[in-house]
Amino acid sequence: MKYRAVLPLAAVIIVLLITWGISINSSVAQERERNTLAPTTSVPKCSLSRVCPPNHITLRIRSGAADIVGPTVCFDGKIIMSHAMNNVGPGLNIAVINGETGVVEKSVCLNMKTGDPKDILAHLKKIKRGMIVLVASFDDVTQKMTNEMREIFSEMGSTLIRSVKRRDSWVFAGRAGTKIKSLFEKQAVNDEKNNIYGGWPEMVEVGGCFPRVFSD
Repeated sequence: MKYRAVLPLAAVIIVLLITWGISINSSVAQERERNTLAPTTSVPKCSLSRVCPPNHITLRIRSGAADIVGPTVCFDGKIIMSHAMNNVGPGLNIAVINGETGVVEKSVCLNMKTGDPKDILAHLKKIKRGMIVLVASFDDVTQKMTNEMREIFSEMGSTLIRSVKRRDSWVFAGRAGTKIKSLFEKQAVNDEKNNIYGGWPEMVEVGGCFPRVFSD
């Protein structure tokens, strides 16, 4: 019985790895194609279906899958965090972007399994007001999560962080300290009856055009 139960998960993981590889190759190919086009030609970035208007950044965030494949974060047509780049890990994978300059000021994985909650909280508090924050979960983000951490994400515009539970998949894009409700957020709930990766739910992703600048 144990052997038969393992087969579906193994098959899912193999398909997942193949799909992940195809997705990465597709994004790279699309970026190469964009670079070969004439300078006056605009094409969508980060595999979006449309070109973003002026004064907006292009983004796509995909959560990790189970504890096997890490998340992917694409910004302005470039993948800045991914399993292949070896700069993601279990917990909260965060990219902080200055919307005015378009510069990625920080990309970090906050390990929510073995990290020190004080250090994790300190990292979150250091994010300056107005910065664009892209977040992707991998494995489990709740083991070291505190109410104060959840409040920080709420102030970035998250409406789902207070309901994120053990092994839920979660992606989010918001603006630090502004309390403006974000339109870029998704959650997949860990539910044994509906999970597709054994003990984990499906991947989730968001993508679109995010305003560069915030004004009070």
